[in-house]
Amino acid sequence: MRTPVFTGSCPALVTPFGENNAIDYDAFGRLIDAQIEAGVDAVCVCGTTGESATMSIREHIAAVEFCVKRVNHRVKVIAGTGSNDTTAAVYLTQHAQDSGADAALLVTPYYNKASQTGLIRHYEYIAERTELPLILYNVPSRTGITFTAETYKTLAADPRINGVKEASGNFSLLAHTRFLCPDDFYIWSGNDDQVVPMMALGAKGVISVASNIIPEVMVKMSHLCLENDFAAASELQIKYMDLIDALFIEVNPIPIKAAMNLLGMDAGSLRLPLCEISPKNLETLRSAMQRMGLPV
Repeated sequence: MRTPVFTGSCPALVTPFGENNAIDYDAFGRLIDAQIEAGVDAVCVCGTTGESATMSIREHIAAVEFCVKRVNHRVKVIAGTGSNDTTAAVYLTQHAQDSGADAALLVTPYYNKASQTGLIRHYEYIAERTELPLILYNVPSRTGITFTAETYKTLAADPRINGVKEASGNFSLLAHTRFLCPDDFYIWSGNDDQVVPMMALGAKGVISVASNIIPEVMVKMSHLCLENDFAAASELQIKYMDLIDALFIEVNPIPIKAAMNLLGMDAGSLRLPLCEISPKNLETLRSAMQRMGLPV
């Protein structure tokens, strides 16, 4: 029987870019340490929030290696290794394994718009070529494609596929997946505004953008759910909805990097084609942060 890669809260780490738009590893190390000190259960490097789509293969491999070494077994490390090129995804996943990562997170192949059969073959091909537990990543708003519950059922038969980060916002898909798939095909929320309802339907935690600025809150929220205290978890979910909404007022990770920089966390700049948040939305974000007592 599979065991979940982690339970609880895992930040989707930003990648701080500094001078000459290069990765600022000093800042990156501080951000990783701060998350671990806040009690997170795992960290995710080179995901969407980490702007992996604008990183070269060499940078991607180096960032994963750095994160694994910095974490030094204090928590689990999940490396984003997805691609719309199956062989590239294999390459990145194998390097993540060689670096010592604990699992790989693989987004659905974007742009190609593969069929469900193509999705199955894509993930089975990768799983056959690595020993890492694989976490599927369903985010159709970015990729233009979604899994079906039946496809999850097929992929759940492979013991190397640990589960899925579900960011579709489709609760019917979630319920059908729980119905069709075995209990040891695990689900994590990919949406900070849906942690509690998803965990009420059996999700094991969250891979969180908001954790970059409120790690203790996301840890507490997810752990209350794991303890079946959904009433208290719901209070937190509702309390922080305004802030979470503000963190997605523009496409991720534009607002979260702006929020971190407002807090003096040195998240650095964005890489094109992403650009700085608009002045109007920055003020909306700042106001939401102030209402939650963050030291802006």
